[in-house]
Amino acid sequence: MADRPPLDLLIKRVRVVRPHRPAVDLLDLGVRDGRFARIAPEIPAAAAQRVFDADHLLGFPGVVDAHTHVGIYAPLGEDAATESRAAATGGVTTMLTYFRSGQYYLNRGGPYAELFPEVLRLSRDRYWADYGYHLAPLDRRHIEELEDLATGHGVPSFKIFMFYGGHGLHGAADRDAQRRFLMIGADDSYDLAHFEFVMRAAARVQQAHPHLAEHVSVSLHCEVADILNAYTTLVQKDRSLTGLGAYSAARPPHAEGLAVWIASYLAQETGCRNINLLHLSSRKALEAALLVPQAFPQVDVRREVTVGHLLLDTETPAGARAKVNPPIRPREDVEFLWEMVLGGKVDWIVSDHACCATEAKLAAERPDDIWLAKSGFGGTEYLLSGVFSEGSRRGLSYHRMAELLSWNPARRFGLGGKGDIAPGYDADLALLDPARTSTVRAAESESAQGYTPFEGQELTGQVRATFLRGHLVYDRGKIVGPPVGQYIPRPSPAPAGAAP
Repeated sequence: MADRPPLDLLIKRVRVVRPHRPAVDLLDLGVRDGRFARIAPEIPAAAAQRVFDADHLLGFPGVVDAHTHVGIYAPLGEDAATESRAAATGGVTTMLTYFRSGQYYLNRGGPYAELFPEVLRLSRDRYWADYGYHLAPLDRRHIEELEDLATGHGVPSFKIFMFYGGHGLHGAADRDAQRRFLMIGADDSYDLAHFEFVMRAAARVQQAHPHLAEHVSVSLHCEVADILNAYTTLVQKDRSLTGLGAYSAARPPHAEGLAVWIASYLAQETGCRNINLLHLSSRKALEAALLVPQAFPQVDVRREVTVGHLLLDTETPAGARAKVNPPIRPREDVEFLWEMVLGGKVDWIVSDHACCATEAKLAAERPDDIWLAKSGFGGTEYLLSGVFSEGSRRGLSYHRMAELLSWNPARRFGLGGKGDIAPGYDADLALLDPARTSTVRAAESESAQGYTPFEGQELTGQVRATFLRGHLVYDRGKIVGPPVGQYIPRPSPAPAGAAP
């Protein structure tokens, strides 16, 4: 019997894009046991059981979409299947979902000791990408669970929705309505004191478990409820403001900026050294975030923006379909976000994918009413192509794209085997044709959403194939094979000798 070839898979003729490496080299990629095992300019086909010819396509590390909301508007198992299929078509190989108790998701309150095993059960064998979860502590019991979540369940990252205590997910809501929405007890308050105690608990986990400390972080949706309530009342009385422009005015940028400062001060006060400022949407928010290291040098702050806030503005014809929190902003804010991306002031770019089908998104009787529409939309399948298309036009280098979309979020959130194309790393690969132009059509998406705010946008650079740990999961317009995504308890180990 002939000896078995040493490689399971050989992907030939890849123009390899790596983080921190400006050069793009034409290489062959050998895969064994789900990881890159051998990388060289020429590897003979006989060295592998299977051969895939990339034909000079760009090879990006599989995208780490570190901000998704799988299961928010549809049952978790169904949403995981359809939305991870969509992700795979866009080169996303890892999805991290911000999950919480309360209304939507599982529509349950209670401790995560009971909820999270159910989340994992419903997720199993449903994903076409590897996956993990961030969890939001909504009541005092959750705060007490942070250590066990980090040490026993592989969840060292937590979220605070700063506006939830006094403002609704889709618009203004009184505090009693929000208490019912969060499903918290009569003695619990979702307020600044609660946020402080979440951060103190995270700091205790960091101190008690030094090997986890760099990956224990608190992520914050930065908007102040009092300002949202006041401005929503004003804007709704002003008939000259409509649509996305009205929604942006009702959740003004300084509500983001102020929340950034509150979050950062609390991090300094509590010793919670790692915070992530999510989906910064405006000049004021990002300028505030850029000043944090100067004011609070002990806080390791990371800044996130979304592909939606980079590709859409308040004039988009999508109208209420593009409602999201924080809002889509005017063009001048979009341009500032791009300026900061190009200037190296943004740490990673995500989708904030929250599939919200048309029948749930829009009010049937008033589909154009921004105030009645639900918040959030999907877009993970356009993350790499969107950043590539618009970023290339503006001069963003390929290796910086790899850092923003793969390497940086993988390092922050403890995905040790993700984010690079090098021996020992998971064989996650997005093959992209940089010259191929496509027009976004929701009808062609694997997502169950049925529409997209990006409809009609022309993107240059299209993903042609996606590999997840050496499994071909997407190939030129078609999903391939069954779901092979795995839950990743974090932190997961990095390859021996890998850069920190």
